[in-house]
Amino acid sequence: MSRLIFPLFLLLSISATAQPDKPRPNIIFIMTDDLGYGDLGSYGQDVIPTPFLDQMAREGMRFTQAYAGAPVCAPSRSVLMTGQHSGRTLIRGNFSAVEVPELPKPRRIPLRAEDTTVAEVLKQAGYVTGMFGKWGLGEATTSGEPNRQGFDEWMGFLNQRRAHSHYPEFLWENQDTLKLADNTDGQREQHTHPLFTDYALDFIDRHHDTTFFLYLPYCLPHSEIAATQPYADLYRDKNWTDKQQHFAGMISMIDSDMGRLLNLLQAHGIAENTLVFFCSDNGAANRYEGLFDSSGPLRGRKRDMYEGGIRTPMIAWMPGSVPEGKTSDYPWYFPDVLPTLAAVAGTEAPKDIDGMNIAPVLFGEDLPVTDRFMYWEFHEKGFDQAVRWKNWKAVRHGLDGQLELYNLAEDPTEDNDVSRKNKKVVKTIERYLAEARSPSIYWPAGKAAPRD
Repeated sequence: MSRLIFPLFLLLSISATAQPDKPRPNIIFIMTDDLGYGDLGSYGQDVIPTPFLDQMAREGMRFTQAYAGAPVCAPSRSVLMTGQHSGRTLIRGNFSAVEVPELPKPRRIPLRAEDTTVAEVLKQAGYVTGMFGKWGLGEATTSGEPNRQGFDEWMGFLNQRRAHSHYPEFLWENQDTLKLADNTDGQREQHTHPLFTDYALDFIDRHHDTTFFLYLPYCLPHSEIAATQPYADLYRDKNWTDKQQHFAGMISMIDSDMGRLLNLLQAHGIAENTLVFFCSDNGAANRYEGLFDSSGPLRGRKRDMYEGGIRTPMIAWMPGSVPEGKTSDYPWYFPDVLPTLAAVAGTEAPKDIDGMNIAPVLFGEDLPVTDRFMYWEFHEKGFDQAVRWKNWKAVRHGLDGQLELYNLAEDPTEDNDVSRKNKKVVKTIERYLAEARSPSIYWPAGKAAPRD
């Protein structure tokens, strides 16, 4: 991909609303599935080439302390969509801890009609909204369907378990099934990833002269570990297992399509007016120790409350507006996406959210780190909690578990529990934890939820 060069376009002082004399930017939010913090070249990967994403990082801003909403799929997506952290958003796990017999899937809790999503906020602000990929926040006929949650058009998986196969017999397109004839009768010809990209590029082609929001929640590199054959073949000369070759091929598929997408924005002349994000929904499913080192230097992986489970690569790109080649260690997380995008769009965010507007950071301001707490909870192992406060990171396993405390400024790998030496910090975080969450009838604290 050739270097993208555009005229200077400066967004001045984005705070509560966008500047009235500037066009509102298009917004593209790309979220991969189980991509680890260390899986991109710009984050330390030196085995799998990611040239287009690395160039995106060079031409934009790379965040080193951005966090997903949860250490697994559905709650992280619910946090992203609603701006409420995983102790207050409705969907707090892939499966609920209790069954709801009247639902199509008794443990798949859908978003409610009264829940407000990022898509609804932007649609009300005049954006055309589209999504292509994995949803996971409501089955067909429920209030959680994407078309009932602010998306004008969408195509992909409603059910995240069905997304475990990249060769399904059907997907959903709006409220109808989309049959994949090449995947019937045992055939495996149509991989879903290229299909999602094709739909996304077509959406841009059709709406490039409007103002649009494109949400692209890819299913790669999540299970099943299956790249298309040409991409797996890129690594046939390596002394790797078939699974490792296919994993690397999946990363290359993502990277190649980022090049296609960014080049299309350039071709339409809208790159300088399109804000693009790239991240993952949670940490790496497999660390691939000693080969890919997908968690990078971080402790843990998917389903862990340590940094490897919740910290995500995050790249923001908008030529002429997002500073070129900047690395930011400003800490933020998925609840911040809704208020930030609302600010960029020049509209108001809902009041009952946990995130904050970090748009000034995106556009080059060096804001001081706030005194706020960032919160996560997880129910598959019983009840785990995590808190980040300034440079402090706390983890607690179980309702009555001892609080672990780490100083991320001195110990980013969370090797040394310093809770005994910092009792005042522990008490401050414990006071916060006592009020951080709201009770959930679907995910009661202490009752383990099934693993998806």
